[in-house]
Amino acid sequence: MEAFPLSNNTSTEAGWLTPTSGDPAYDEALDRLLSQWMRNVSGLPAKMVMPRWQKDQPALPSVETNWCAFGVTGWPIDNSPAFTNQTDEGAQLWRHETFECLASFYGPAGMAYASRFRDGISIPQNNSELNTLGLSLGDCTGLTPFPELINQQWVRRYDMTVRLRRKIIREYGIKSLVEAPVTYFGE
Repeated sequence: MEAFPLSNNTSTEAGWLTPTSGDPAYDEALDRLLSQWMRNVSGLPAKMVMPRWQKDQPALPSVETNWCAFGVTGWPIDNSPAFTNQTDEGAQLWRHETFECLASFYGPAGMAYASRFRDGISIPQNNSELNTLGLSLGDCTGLTPFPELINQQWVRRYDMTVRLRRKIIREYGIKSLVEAPVTYFGE
């Protein structure tokens, strides 16, 4: 099979281009941002808001403990990226991401914490704090009671989905066209 060599990561040579800038928060870094936001708005203690899927899954809190599990469950595509801010050295790709986060509140006061979170995310000052994390609230669903049988005991659970948005900027080494080998002939 023929190998395709990588370019010098600019448009001055043929080949693949990768971003020259860093990535925004994804994976565990995004989980940390979401946990911080959910903790601060709901009022749950620090260790009681945790990612739903973890490499080393911790033991579930007791039935008498109030806690929240969350996870990104959807990432609808934005098929309208824009190339902008062209300079001699490169260009930026702008894309607006929207992602859906499922939050499940558990425990004897699960409904109270879920409704506190639902109401708290609608406060402009809380959205301003979310903006400092590079995120913005899109919208949210209502609360859905979803009792769960854990260790042969029914646990109160209340689910909601929150849609968050952010603007992603990636820089690429797409050089501006400074000169072209053109010859004019004729009149």
